[in-house]
Amino acid sequence: MDRELYGREAIFGNDGLAARLTGLTPTGSARAAYEHRDDPPVVVLTGGRGMGKTAVLKQLRHVYREITPVALVDCEAVVPPEDPGPGWTPVTGALPELAAQLTVRVHGARPVQFPRLSLGLVAVASISWSREDETRAQRDLQSLGPVLATVDTKGGAATGWVAKVLTKLAASAFDSMVPLAGLVAEATVETVLEETFSRFQRRSADWYGSYPQAGGNGRIGLRQLAVDFERGGDLRRRAEDHLVLALVEDLVRAYRGMARGARRGRPVLLLDNAHTALGRQLVEPLLRQRGAGGRDQIAVFASSRARDHEGLSHAVRHRLPEVAHASHWARSTEVTSGILAVDLTSLTATQVQAAFDRFDPAGRTPAGLARGVHRLTGGRPLGVALLAQAAGEAGDTAALVPGALFDCTVELREDQPPVRVADELLKQLLPGQRPDVLSVLAAAHGEESARLLARTRLRGVSMDGDVALLVRDVLRSEDWQVGPDYFVADPLLRSLLLHRLRFQDGDHPHYAMWRAVHESLRTAYVPGGSFPSVPHRLHQELVLGAAGACVTHLRVQFALTDVTRWLGALRFIAAAPYPRAPGSSRPDPRRAIALGQEPAGSLPDEEAGLAGLAGLDERATELQLQLRRLLHAVWLLSDPLALPDDEVTEKMAFELRQLSGRHPTGNSVLWDAATHWPQDIRAWRPLSMPPGPPARPPATTHGPARTQGDGGSHA
Repeated sequence: MDRELYGREAIFGNDGLAARLTGLTPTGSARAAYEHRDDPPVVVLTGGRGMGKTAVLKQLRHVYREITPVALVDCEAVVPPEDPGPGWTPVTGALPELAAQLTVRVHGARPVQFPRLSLGLVAVASISWSREDETRAQRDLQSLGPVLATVDTKGGAATGWVAKVLTKLAASAFDSMVPLAGLVAEATVETVLEETFSRFQRRSADWYGSYPQAGGNGRIGLRQLAVDFERGGDLRRRAEDHLVLALVEDLVRAYRGMARGARRGRPVLLLDNAHTALGRQLVEPLLRQRGAGGRDQIAVFASSRARDHEGLSHAVRHRLPEVAHASHWARSTEVTSGILAVDLTSLTATQVQAAFDRFDPAGRTPAGLARGVHRLTGGRPLGVALLAQAAGEAGDTAALVPGALFDCTVELREDQPPVRVADELLKQLLPGQRPDVLSVLAAAHGEESARLLARTRLRGVSMDGDVALLVRDVLRSEDWQVGPDYFVADPLLRSLLLHRLRFQDGDHPHYAMWRAVHESLRTAYVPGGSFPSVPHRLHQELVLGAAGACVTHLRVQFALTDVTRWLGALRFIAAAPYPRAPGSSRPDPRRAIALGQEPAGSLPDEEAGLAGLAGLDERATELQLQLRRLLHAVWLLSDPLALPDDEVTEKMAFELRQLSGRHPTGNSVLWDAATHWPQDIRAWRPLSMPPGPPARPPATTHGPARTQGDGGSHA
């Protein structure tokens, strides 16, 4: 296998989805019982960036390529050649590539031929040929060489047949006529039929007799196809749809009327990024034909980043584990009901551990690192794979935490230098985007604070319209969450962008951009600012390392505020990103402070750790120090880039129990927090609010407590 895939047994098992739709097991290539023998669905794998859609399609190609015809095309990667002719569109670019892959010889069967597709492609390629520009014809014909080679019985498709076609064209098509698309196409098709096709293949042209206005005459149909293609618009779309069906028909014919057992299983079409316009143009003609009763016996697997794409409007939807033994699919009257949309699920903690065991068979990494990576990535396969590889290849593994893996390097290909994990993850999770812009906006809590950062920190960005709203739409189009609590809601993506914001300037210890962005937010949250909010301001203070102000506020408010609200503010303030130093291998200073010790070095950017003690009486001083320990404990234990620490967890529980005895009315709630927050930590859950079960799911627990006066969900 090209790579190890985890959590995808529902597809690749011997009775999994792939086996049931192809009739062949992925392992061992034994026959499998068909599901939906006469009318299989088009399977569309859905999920955002890094969820493993492409990896699944590549693995399907890998396991089936020697036992049944299989082709994989990335619908986002079909680009025009250097000098495309008028006959080139993404559809006419993709179809020859699919045909060339499908014609590769497999065990026990002759290669598939594509005579109908070849004729259609030749017809549309010829629409602008003229005797005065034989070079254009030469280039276009050579570009069709691979697909024409599937029907060239005499061989030499790359050279000999080109000269014959051009000679015939010069003599017949171009002597006395202008290059009218239909006439040139008709002459070209006749030439190709005579010079390239065998007498048994020439009847394949008759299939085009079903084309509109052909009247049953295949030659006329091919001529009209070229005319429609040249005219553009809906007529070109009609012509392209017919070309797609020509490929389908050639595959159908290859499996029809042959001796029993000559071909096993079904041919496999794999379309990556099928949510694009090209993907829809390749899939929809097939869906319409099947919806009208056509039967083709082709196994189609596609991928879509957009779960709510309009092309999936009537699809039957299931999560991946639900289709492990049956697809639970049935066609209705709608065309798109021919789609089985399968949502790829995140990896479980056990599957993440298996990935770490593969890269670290000796078990050198810390015991909780795999669980920490699962919490950080949410089980997103791309993040798991790169972080597990980084852990396995790291030199000193004893003190590894998830955040340290961002700065590790991994070797992805032997012929390329190693890449830094954080850079590679951002490159793959946000291809073609501007991480400099996104890293600034990742510091925002909601849409309004993102717009404020765009106005204050991104004034020179060359974009049309509201930068924050443009970025919001880009994130949504890529299936990234944009939430009210965090503008970039996905924990992994947000952590990567904030990591870039922290270190992009390489100006330790100043961190100019990091400080400027968070100071802009702090200013917005002060009284009289754009979004006055004490918890949000203190959150920013902690980001900037000013823990003293946060501790003082928590002390002053301890007996004055409803204790549940107070705990919510503590949880939100302590969710601040930790201002890390570059490449630091020393123990996390928050741990020492949480345990009542002084760290070996001060916190990065921190003002005096004991600020706020001056003028306090003994009882207030004791409370200030107690809350300082508690704040740093919660800050460390809530950090997705760190690992939980049993000693710190116990200390947090101890401090909460001590506080329970000091609060005049909220002792029960604080006692519950001392009981349930350690349980949340050990279960790798966010701290529950109010403390205790049921815990909210991780996807909705990031961000501030939704309480009146905290700045509002928009901030």
